[in-house]
Order: sequence, then structure tokens, then C-alpha cells
Amino acid sequence: MFVTDSVSVFAEGTFKEQIQELLEYTTRGRPDDERASVLQSFKNVVGIEGDEKPAEIDIDHRRSALKLVLDNAKGVGEGTEQEIEGFFNLLFAHLLSLWPNSSPEISQHVTSLLSVLSASPSEQSLVKYRVLSNLFNATPRTSALRPPIYTTLLELAVSNGQLDIVPFSKQDIDRYLKEWNVSDEEKSQFLKFIVDILVQSGRPDTAYDYRVMYVQSLPPSSELRQSAAVDAIAAALRQPKVFDFEPLCKLEAVIAAKDHELFPLLQIFLDSGFPELKTWADNNAAVLDAYHLDRSELEQKIRLLAFSSLAFDYIGRDLPYSQIASTLQVSPSDVEKWSIDVIRAGLVSGKLSQATQTLHVVRSSARKFEREQWEALEKRLLAWKTGLASVIEIVANTQGLGSAGDIAEAIKGEQGTQVESTA
Repeated sequence: MFVTDSVSVFAEGTFKEQIQELLEYTTRGRPDDERASVLQSFKNVVGIEGDEKPAEIDIDHRRSALKLVLDNAKGVGEGTEQEIEGFFNLLFAHLLSLWPNSSPEISQHVTSLLSVLSASPSEQSLVKYRVLSNLFNATPRTSALRPPIYTTLLELAVSNGQLDIVPFSKQDIDRYLKEWNVSDEEKSQFLKFIVDILVQSGRPDTAYDYRVMYVQSLPPSSELRQSAAVDAIAAALRQPKVFDFEPLCKLEAVIAAKDHELFPLLQIFLDSGFPELKTWADNNAAVLDAYHLDRSELEQKIRLLAFSSLAFDYIGRDLPYSQIASTLQVSPSDVEKWSIDVIRAGLVSGKLSQATQTLHVVRSSARKFEREQWEALEKRLLAWKTGLASVIEIVANTQGLGSAGDIAEAIKGEQGTQVESTA
């Protein structure tokens, strides 16, 4: 919805004619005497028609005339959707041309218009989305007016249960925060707003990424920093699809919360397994209740992470069911179920074999990537390099000495030998 900046384009006619048209729209449906009074006020501001040329109306009189329109804009008006959108587009064009973008006056006028749009009947939501989108796009990318406009648009969508109509991504929000000429505190408030509307809309899993961004945006001096860090830790533990805890654990605000009662649990999910979780949970039932953490869900999650860590050491090899059952502390008969679950979670890729009671691991995610993981990766790369060199040597030795089929069989045999000996 927010792709490019719009260019303000005025409707045909003189300034007087355009303002009079706007005023006539705002007074539709009012008593005749009230409409006449408003139009007379307009004539008093800009002068009786014919007394002076449109170009001779100075900036102060133009502003006074537009203020008259703004004061009389009590809603979206009595018009078709096309008329409503046209009215606001013309109003925005004059507004943005008569006051500097950074002036307090334009901020006040935009805030007033946003209140008018928010209070309008909900059945006109679609045209209000377009009007707000047009205003957003009409303002410069760096404008401090953009955050309240965007916030109003999202609030409107959430209140109508239509957040999907205003799609946004983490990349969009990152870009907006870099562009907007607002304080760091305002950027943090905006991120907290994004978290809140996503949670309100039943999307806590999507909100998690913005929680991390919010924590990251808070300075060390902020009183909100520790509570935000703890909320992020609890959300990470609570969300069934959050498996990567390393970025969270590297945040300074989270590190600073190392003495908090939830921090040991976070460490367990970063690099420990089911036995450690069981011991901690047995001794901290009250903490689980305080942060709405379900023990059975935590146990499910830690088993999947432990499975992933175990599989990481078996990439390219067969992982015995017995080893999986021992690590996860589950019955051997449940191993295939857990294997399917960990594959569906995207943590492991492999092929199950009931005949050999093994899982051949093709890929596995590391819970953290430190020296140990780098060393394992180095060994695999060296083994792959050695295997590739052997293949090249076979090709060189057999070139011209055998058929293509003989060469292919030789390469296949060599590759098989390397997989068995190195993975």
C-alpha cells in the first residue's frame, strides 16, 4: 500500500474556487443559514470575488481560508467514496503546500484530521484506508508526520479486524525507522505499538520479531529496558515456532537481565536439554505460572531442540533410534513421531529407515554457532574438498581410457567411500 511518494496535484480552478468547493462539501446536509454563514466567512477571508486576482491572495489569507475548511471538516462528509477521496486529496494538497513540513501548525492540523477520520463511521473503512494511504504517500519520506498517520491507519485496521488489508513486513518497518526524522524514543514507542497491535490481532508469533527490535531500540538508561527484555524472553519461550534463541541472548538488555529468575531457563533452551529443563521446572513452578509458560509445551520444544543438536553431529550419517530415545528421554516406539515433528519444524532434514532403525541426517540446525560448530563445519568442508580432489583425479586418470559409464561408476564409488568415512 505504501510504495512511493505521491506528488500533490491540484484540481482545476483558482484557489478561491477550490476552497469554496471544499467548503461546500463540508457543509452538505447542514441548514441553509449555517451554510450561508460559512460561505460568508470564506468571502470575508479571501475578499469578494472579482476584487482581486487569485494570485494576489497572500499566504496568510490562504492559510486562514484553509483553516476554515479544516474547522468545518467534522467527518468524511456526505458523498460517494470517490467524492470523499477527492475531497481529502485536495485538502491534503493545499495543507502540505501552505505550511512547512516540520511546522507545529501542520502537525496540529494533521492530528486533527486523523481524529476526524478515526471517529467516522466504521462502514466507511475502505475509503478511509485509501485516504490515509494517500496522506501517508503525500508526505515526504523523512517527515515526522508519517508515524502518526501510519499508526492511525493500523489502529483503524485492527479495530475493524482487517489488519491484512494493511500488509507490512519487518523490512518495511526497518526502512521507515531509518527514514523518519523522529527521536529514538518515538521510534521505540512505535515498535512497542507494532508489538501491541499484533498481539491484539492474535499474532504473537509475528509480534516476537518486533519485540526483539523494541528491546534493541531501548537505551541503557531506559526504565523500560529490563521489563521489555524479560517480556521478550517469556515470549520466545512461549512461542512454539521460536527455536533460535541466540540472537535474543546476544542483546545487551537481555545480558543485563542475567540475574532475573527467567534467565536460567533461557540458557537451558540455548544449550541444554530435557534433563536440565525438568530439574529447573520442578523447582520453579511459580515462575512458570507467573509468565504463563506451559510446562508440557516447553518440554515439547526442548526435545525438538535437543534432537536438532544431536542430529547436527550426525550430518551425512545414520543416527540410531536408540540414541534419539536416550537423548530425548522418550520411548523407542515414539522416536519416529519425534523425527517427523522435528522435520516438520524445519530443524532437521533426513530419511527414516524402519529396517535399520535409523534416521539418515541430511541437514540440521545448530542452536548456537560458536567455536565447536565452526570446527565441525571445517572438518566437513575439508572432507568434502578431499573427496572432490579424489573425483577430479579419477576423471583425469580415466579420461580417454574407458567409456563414459566406466568413469561415472568410478566417481560414484569414490563419492560413496568419502561419505561413509567423513560425515
